[in-house]
Amino acid sequence: MPDESLFAFVLMPFSDDFQDIYKLGIKAVAFEKGVIAERVDEQFYTESILERIYRQIDTADFIIADMTGRNPNVFYEVGYAHAKGKVCTLITKTADDIPFDLKHHRHLIYNGSITDLNRLLSEEIDWIKASLELQKTKTFEINVRPQNEILKKYDTRDTGNFDLLIDIHNHSNVRSPEIDAIYMYTSDRWQIEQDGKMCPSTASDRPLVTKRHMLTSQATRLAPGAWTQIKCT
Repeated sequence: MPDESLFAFVLMPFSDDFQDIYKLGIKAVAFEKGVIAERVDEQFYTESILERIYRQIDTADFIIADMTGRNPNVFYEVGYAHAKGKVCTLITKTADDIPFDLKHHRHLIYNGSITDLNRLLSEEIDWIKASLELQKTKTFEINVRPQNEILKKYDTRDTGNFDLLIDIHNHSNVRSPEIDAIYMYTSDRWQIEQDGKMCPSTASDRPLVTKRHMLTSQATRLAPGAWTQIKCT
């Protein structure tokens, strides 16, 4: 029986041509893997259909989207899911229906065969479940400690410099994923240096802060129980 804590929201055209794909190729495999898979047209709701789709994407553990035929509604909904950082499995009868700028995303080509879709999607759901379970076991503790504050006075301004130590601990029992980037968010007046060099910065992608600094770590992955330290000024 499906584990009700794991939910896959399915995005696809509502055409009769997709009924077997949905019921026999997606929903049946999800059930076998302990996942509840649903489309919006089989749910009861009071809000508008678009609001419902947004809410279901927000709450889903992952998304399954059939891109066959390049349906504009499906494309729009997949874009929203990607913007929300959702794990999206794209499926299609033919590779031609995956646009060039989406081909780097995970996608399954089932060539119109429900048998092929069952096999591919079964393996994909196993991978997704393992990845989601791994995320639950990742426990990072981050401690930030200022040191050595120095106030420098000039004719027109006062400047405070201090070293900042950032400790990152992996408290889980598994090796951490790759540390792709470490960001520090500040107002415009802050400057961050590492090893005597100014850190690259861009405009903030978050509200209430205006600047995003990009820090680097010598350790790109942490073994179970390991930790690393980043120092910046």
